[in-house]
Amino acid sequence: MIKILKSYNEKEIFDRSTQAVNVSDAVTEIIENVRKNGDIALKEYCLKFDKVEIDNFEIDAGLMKAAYDNTDEEFKAVLDEAAKNIREYHEMQRRNGYEIKRDNGVILGRKVLPLQRVALYVPGGTAAYPSSVLMNCIPAKIAGVDEIVMTTPPSKDGTIRDDILAAAYVAGVDRLFCIGGAQAVAALAYGTETVPKVDKIVGPGNAFVAEAKRQVYGIVDIDMIAGPSEILIIADNSADPAMVAADLLSQAEHDKNAAAVLVTNCESLAIATSNEVERQLELLPRKEIARASVDNNGKIIITDSIEEAIDISNRLAPEHLEINTANAFELFDKVRNAGSVFLGSSCPEAVGDYFSGTNHVLPTSGTARFASALSVDDFIKTIEYTYYTRDALINDADKIAMFAKREGLDAHAKSALIRKEKF
Repeated sequence: MIKILKSYNEKEIFDRSTQAVNVSDAVTEIIENVRKNGDIALKEYCLKFDKVEIDNFEIDAGLMKAAYDNTDEEFKAVLDEAAKNIREYHEMQRRNGYEIKRDNGVILGRKVLPLQRVALYVPGGTAAYPSSVLMNCIPAKIAGVDEIVMTTPPSKDGTIRDDILAAAYVAGVDRLFCIGGAQAVAALAYGTETVPKVDKIVGPGNAFVAEAKRQVYGIVDIDMIAGPSEILIIADNSADPAMVAADLLSQAEHDKNAAAVLVTNCESLAIATSNEVERQLELLPRKEIARASVDNNGKIIITDSIEEAIDISNRLAPEHLEINTANAFELFDKVRNAGSVFLGSSCPEAVGDYFSGTNHVLPTSGTARFASALSVDDFIKTIEYTYYTRDALINDADKIAMFAKREGLDAHAKSALIRKEKF
């Protein structure tokens, strides 16, 4: 049963260490095996972990369109509209370079370039997520990435679900591989006989995938280290306990390590929500997962004020934050740390997961203190450039040399002064 806390200590609220799963050594072994043995290692792991034998990991691109064409019209329409919303939102994130031209002829600038090849990891396992395909691929497309590679674990018969294939077609995936787990991350980081080496890997996954991304960072770039999913709901006496409970369970059903937290200044809402969680939980197909999440990581915190609730939220920096109060926008002005915020009683977190257009690849485990949702910015890099005229260099050479000598770098100073001497 979800815990109700009327008083609490710091550890009860802010310690996330109990959610950590140590898989470092196992992942290191997988990465090293794939780095050395390529496709042979991938086939071994596919048989070991996915229980299927696969000879060719790459999926024919034509199967993506075929899956889309064969998708029922109702879901196809939803898929297309969701993609449209995501494109509209992320188009606003496009960045342009800039150039400064000074009166003395000096030119300074920044050039914005897309990454050349990016990989999207799309989870499989206990659930498959076509929404993750859209969320990861569409910003990369808008950024102008040359080639988008996607990997996802095979199902029990060695295929990829049609919903995933259809979403890959809608989003614009270029190449698709039927590989999952830490071995997929290793293949993308180092390349194998059939899997191309990429510049960046994005997308959520289980503890093994997250740890693999951590270990290959530096060989390739990554978006973030994704921890268990989490939601924090701030609610007052205007909130409906059935709705609040449903929103808590929307995250609890993700993962046994997921965290669902309600912070409220209304004790009657806390009790009613706890009862609703128990009632609704028994009706869920994934109730075993949701039960473990609620019992181990679920909390309802009763505060003296909504202002105290905001303070707790900012300190926790949740992945998803719902503000289900009568004055949601007023409270939103006080939010400093959150991955994505959902305002008002009519806006469950699920609208962001699937349809509104904001990205659902979000910072977890408190990293929203310094990190942001996946965006077009994750798929670009910038190059800075400078041009100096002869006269400008002569004018600035002594100043540059002075700075360099203060740092004990005489060769730096000489590189400026030699030009002044020769001009």
